[in-house]
Amino acid sequence: MGRVTAPSPVTPAPPADLPGTLGELRAAGHAYRTVKQELRDNLLARMRSGADRFPGIVGYDDTVLPEVERALLAGHDMVLLGERGQGKTRLIRSLVGLLDEWTPVIAGSVLNEHPMHPLTPGSRALVAEAGDALPVAWLHRSMRYGEKLATPDTSVGDLIGDVDPIRIAQGRTLGDPETIHFGLVPRTNRGIFAVNELPDLAERIQVALLNVLEERDIQVRGYQLRLPLDLFLVASANPEDYTNRGRIITPLKDRFGAEVRTHYPVDLDLELALIRQEADLVAEVPEHVLEVLARFARAVRESPSVDPRSGVSARFAIAAAETVAAAALRRAGLLAADTPEGVRPEAPVARVGDAVPVTSTLRGKVEFESGEEGREVEILGHLLRTATAETFRARLAGLDLSGFTALVEGDAVIETGELVGSAELLRQVGTVPGLAKALDRLGLGDAPSPEQAAAGVEFVLEGLHLTRRLGKDVTDSGRTRYGGRA
Repeated sequence: MGRVTAPSPVTPAPPADLPGTLGELRAAGHAYRTVKQELRDNLLARMRSGADRFPGIVGYDDTVLPEVERALLAGHDMVLLGERGQGKTRLIRSLVGLLDEWTPVIAGSVLNEHPMHPLTPGSRALVAEAGDALPVAWLHRSMRYGEKLATPDTSVGDLIGDVDPIRIAQGRTLGDPETIHFGLVPRTNRGIFAVNELPDLAERIQVALLNVLEERDIQVRGYQLRLPLDLFLVASANPEDYTNRGRIITPLKDRFGAEVRTHYPVDLDLELALIRQEADLVAEVPEHVLEVLARFARAVRESPSVDPRSGVSARFAIAAAETVAAAALRRAGLLAADTPEGVRPEAPVARVGDAVPVTSTLRGKVEFESGEEGREVEILGHLLRTATAETFRARLAGLDLSGFTALVEGDAVIETGELVGSAELLRQVGTVPGLAKALDRLGLGDAPSPEQAAAGVEFVLEGLHLTRRLGKDVTDSGRTRYGGRA
């Protein structure tokens, strides 16, 4: 699973030593293979060498990827079924890496026709006329991927093709195949074509894909034209859409060889690995804060107040981590204005308190049950506190933290907050017995920076409050005061 990254639009130049004509291609021993044979051979080669078959895909090694590999080895077109944010599109796009880096095509061919396997009457005539002198171009694998997000207004012309009125106006006859403007599917011939959210495609448009999947050809407005397309077709669908809002028509479902179910990360470590891989962090976010956010995302996903049919995207935790990092950067920027000359400015390091605003900024990513209207922020706030308490127990269980509770005996308080600098927070705390062990348990090392130490101190104070060992009060100015008994 992961954030979707499209294949790079920047195509590298082909190596200079590749054959330039059909004769040179034959002399080099090149053999024509279908796309599915190519995928199978290259997947097997990676298996035998131990290379990473699906770079960047996290959490599917023992569940989804074996099913995908079986589908590829069997030569089956497939449908990926899963809730939003489970990395379906990322997985589909990663299949491009299993294609040959360069493949020969007839120069100028709209359908990427192989020089040894021409499809259109024009290309067959060209091969017959030029023979071994036929010019050969080379297509990079990044250009052999086509994708369409299914929408209700998608037409047959978009996917398959239609008559080009301009070519008719130029004097060509209506029955001439050269008058066809091919759609996305035939233009991805000898490549991988993906349809995202297939159930959203109108049923009459889905019918147009039937021949592509079974007979491997296309029909355009009654033309007597048979083009045996060479494609690997893969689609994605949300199970909720699959059964209710839209559906995949039965004949089309029957033509897909494999149906693979995706899922959210099955354990906390995978959720954390996904956040680390995908989040673009503008500030340092300590491990214990990332763990809070990972537990938070899992708690939201499992909450009875959240609609389970909609799911909670992996993008929720990723966006939460990026928001927390941005809060740390904002604090560092604002505090820099008050930093005396010659004093080291505040470095941006996230604290657990920076996660509080996430409950309001990310609530739009969650579909709540109908009876919870108006309580969204309250529910998310409760789940965030629960995740913080769980992380506190997991990280600091059994550690003597009496030195922290002793800091606030009597009327003493420790004040922190979004705009409280690390130096100010550490000055209030001073020397605390057990602080070094706590910071070590939090993964902050033997010599943490002041900002890292402040992040650890704030987490301990919040954890003690959530486990009912410290009182907590939030002032009108937004500062947080820890003190007294809960």
